[in-house]
Amino acid sequence: MARTKKVSSSTEGSRGKHGSDERLSYLDHDVAQLTKLGSSPNAFISRAAAQSRNSILRVSPVKMLACREMNISGKGRFSAADNCHISSRYLPVHGPRSIYRMNSRAYVSQFSSDGSLFVAAFQFRFEQENLIRIYNVDNWKTKKDIMTKSLRWTITDASLSPDQQHLVYSSISPVVHIVNVGSGPEESHANVTEIHEELVFSNDNERRHPFGIFSVKFSNDGRELLAACNDGSIYAYDLAKDKVTLRIPAHSSDVNAVCFADESGHLIYSGGDDNLCKIWDRRCFSAKGQAAGVLEGHLEGITFIDSRGDGRYFISNGKDQAIKLWDIRKMSSKIPSSMEREFEWDYRWMEYPSRARNLKHPNDLSVSTYKGHLVLRTLIRCYFSPVYSTGQKYIYTGSSDSSVYIYDLVSGEQVGRLDHHEDTVRDCNWHPYYPMLISSSWDGTIARWEFPGEHENPVPVKMNGRSTRSRGRPRPI
Repeated sequence: MARTKKVSSSTEGSRGKHGSDERLSYLDHDVAQLTKLGSSPNAFISRAAAQSRNSILRVSPVKMLACREMNISGKGRFSAADNCHISSRYLPVHGPRSIYRMNSRAYVSQFSSDGSLFVAAFQFRFEQENLIRIYNVDNWKTKKDIMTKSLRWTITDASLSPDQQHLVYSSISPVVHIVNVGSGPEESHANVTEIHEELVFSNDNERRHPFGIFSVKFSNDGRELLAACNDGSIYAYDLAKDKVTLRIPAHSSDVNAVCFADESGHLIYSGGDDNLCKIWDRRCFSAKGQAAGVLEGHLEGITFIDSRGDGRYFISNGKDQAIKLWDIRKMSSKIPSSMEREFEWDYRWMEYPSRARNLKHPNDLSVSTYKGHLVLRTLIRCYFSPVYSTGQKYIYTGSSDSSVYIYDLVSGEQVGRLDHHEDTVRDCNWHPYYPMLISSSWDGTIARWEFPGEHENPVPVKMNGRSTRSRGRPRPI
């Protein structure tokens, strides 16, 4: 029997704790420098525009433009980091405008990789059609309605192929369905106007409990699917061979999240209800048959994982009401001991115990922790902000208190909170290029947040230590 360990108490006041007035300390890690390099102005512009030491961190757009006209950088144009420095301060926090409302819980909201399409998926309802709706983002008109089939409870995940020609969706079942998105008909009815192909991941006829898939992702080349399942395993499905080609017994409990670490597809990140994040290297898996490394630090199960895309850093949302930032170079090869919980708690229908909020894992390997949002009732998702417009300067997440939270990656400070919905926000997604964010809620609403917002002028940024708020809404930094 594995030896158990007890968690220790910690205030964690320097990592964006909700309601804390303590000054936040900045992240002292390589990823902080990488983030600053990707979202800070050229050093020559910083020196030329700086009025004080602190202003080097923030140069106004007016000064940036003036320095460009004078060719201070010597390049005659803005770099990608210069662009991010300007655009990252204009957060998509205004609105919202309702895109669609349905008498059903919204579970998934995702932009395509190029931002041209948007996917919204809703929970199964007996009294109405099961629906996945795909929009053209340029005019927000419906491109296709997909009438789903063979669902158990809800759609757990949906994923577009890299070429945006196919969509897969999963449920609490051993089958993933694949649908042709690029075809002509606006309405896709299973086995009527278009064929929904069934991709069988497991035969659960002899299982005591229904087999379920919580997360499904396309590989970067679109040839393979990766799935996280409630039997503790990760599955890889080869679309050309039309079969499962790899099963990894990954966790001792449900696997709620899985994703590729980068474009190569060699590294895989997974997170489960055993409170662990694991890294898998497919290049040596056949020889070792075990995880390349383990990262412990969450006190409760992991609900979602998002990769920074560099094969080194990722974030995870946890039922311990925290997002954690990880560096895989800190991973351990040792099998951790199981944690001893001193209270009974189920996140699906109970509030997180107040005495557990300040607990800290004794062997926390995470780089940073972000708190303020609530992870209750469902597998709430979190993400890095886009590379193109923000340099991945922020992380953001849905919350069971009906809001969307945006945190500064380096400082841990909560820089935005979007309040509109009347129920849990399970998913939200930031457009890869525009200052636009879509939130989907259990109140059935898909809402669009933008900067500056319809018929609004840009809100002034901080000037001489003073700030201005507009109509009581969150103000971009």
